Amino acid sequence: MLLRQIEYFQAVIENGNFYLAAEQCHVSQSAISQQIKKLEDELGVKLLERHNRTFSLTPAGEHFYRKSLIIAGDLKHLIRETKRIADSDHAVLRIGYYKGYHGNELSEAIALFSEKYPAVDVQITVGSHEELYHAMENNTVDLAMNDQRRAFSDAYHNEVLAESKIYIEISSKNPLSRLSTLEADDLKNTPCILVINQAGQIEEQNYYEKIIGLQGDFLFADTMQEARLKIITGQGYMPVDVIGEQVWFDTSVSRIPLVRNQSPVKKTYCAFWRKDNSGYYMEEFASLLKSCF
Repeated sequence: MLLRQIEYFQAVIENGNFYLAAEQCHVSQSAISQQIKKLEDELGVKLLERHNRTFSLTPAGEHFYRKSLIIAGDLKHLIRETKRIADSDHAVLRIGYYKGYHGNELSEAIALFSEKYPAVDVQITVGSHEELYHAMENNTVDLAMNDQRRAFSDAYHNEVLAESKIYIEISSKNPLSRLSTLEADDLKNTPCILVINQAGQIEEQNYYEKIIGLQGDFLFADTMQEARLKIITGQGYMPVDVIGEQVWFDTSVSRIPLVRNQSPVKKTYCAFWRKDNSGYYMEEFASLLKSCF
């Protein structure tokens, strides 16, 4: 039984027809059909019931498809680990990201990078703005994804990724949730909740007070789940960064744009890495990350 035959079989199931599967696998439709027939002959069972131009999975075919996906995942893992063992000095890319970032772009970029460079060990660190800066200065993080809070340094590559808008998450039962926008002054009597570890609390509070302009009491949470429970129980509001179009469905928590003189309050997200610690993998990852944004 050839692994190629299993890949063809998976492609037919996932595309729903032989023509699209052939295009995906860069072979002719007849080649796909022949290889699946050979697979069935070798197994001694019918995997597909053919109905003119359509097909359906037999119970055996359904079982074989599900198990083949597990085998394919195990095989990819085996190949990756084998390459790493063969390269005792395997490459490592250490990525840090700001704890206040909650988008999907970073995970998408890591998935693309790991698929393209399976032998590179990607290590992830999360921290406050200052923690990430010092990690790069101390050479414990190679590349950081962060919002810009300093003037760009000539010692760093500074790749602008996207602009985010700050929204306020607040309980839908709070009267402020009925407003279409919120100014910082509207929130001065409501505590601000920040998701940050203890070491970064003072730094983060100073940023939101002095730069963003949020005043009043501050509360802290270790996780987004803890912060949202505080919001739902009416303990305060939380500023969040939204990149691109907002998609929000939580009926217990409202998201409202934060504005300053009726203009959206924005941040700039960037990838940073030191010029004296640059290399192909960092350049490549930064390019993939930018494409995901």
